[in-house]
Amino acid sequence: MADWPIQCEWGPAGIWAGGAPAAVVVADVLIFSTAVAAALDKEVLVHPYGWGDAPAAAAYARSVGAVLAGRRGESEPSGSPRSLTRLAAGCHVVLPSPNGATCALAAQQRGPGVQVALGAPVNAAAVARWAAAAGGPVQLVAAGERWPDGSLRPALEDWLGVGAIAAHLPWSQLGDSARAARAAFESAQPTLAAVLAGTPSGQELIGRGFADDVAWAAQSDRYAVVPVLGPGGYFERAWG
Repeated sequence: MADWPIQCEWGPAGIWAGGAPAAVVVADVLIFSTAVAAALDKEVLVHPYGWGDAPAAAAYARSVGAVLAGRRGESEPSGSPRSLTRLAAGCHVVLPSPNGATCALAAQQRGPGVQVALGAPVNAAAVARWAAAAGGPVQLVAAGERWPDGSLRPALEDWLGVGAIAAHLPWSQLGDSARAARAAFESAQPTLAAVLAGTPSGQELIGRGFADDVAWAAQSDRYAVVPVLGPGGYFERAWG
């Protein structure tokens, strides 16, 4: 990798910080990034979509011949990784997401030459290898959550997600923010499942009966797949 600093930013607004990168990696660990990696490992193609307009999402799904994922516990498929892996290989699914999908679609607006991928602990090593070959500056984006007023709520799980990727990249290439995220991940890694379970998002999922989703997201390097947002509007499988 050439001498380009690797920086971390927060949320959709952070994507626009600094000059245009060669690659943006979005970490929405609980659970968009994890779910898409699991789906692509089974050759299920995921179309990201924004949150809050169910009729528009359904119309989009029909227009691209895809299944629309619903809310966990209310429909199948849903955003749960296990649910997506039950779909047949080659199936297209539209997956609405208020954070990960929003960030990925925003990153795609940086320009036609900007590559957009998803990363999480489950595929961190593969994503790091892919990012190292991007041919220019790399931006790691922790998607975060939202407060009721719509402002960004930093989410520890996403900071650990970008840190997991940074842990596989040369220390000398990391900017201060990426080094801080890496240090946080390396501290949390021995008990990552418990750390994720203790976050507000983890507690919410567990309270709704989705402890398995939290445990799934805590697995390190389960997948060698890198979800890359392609020109067709869905994540394609690349290898790190």
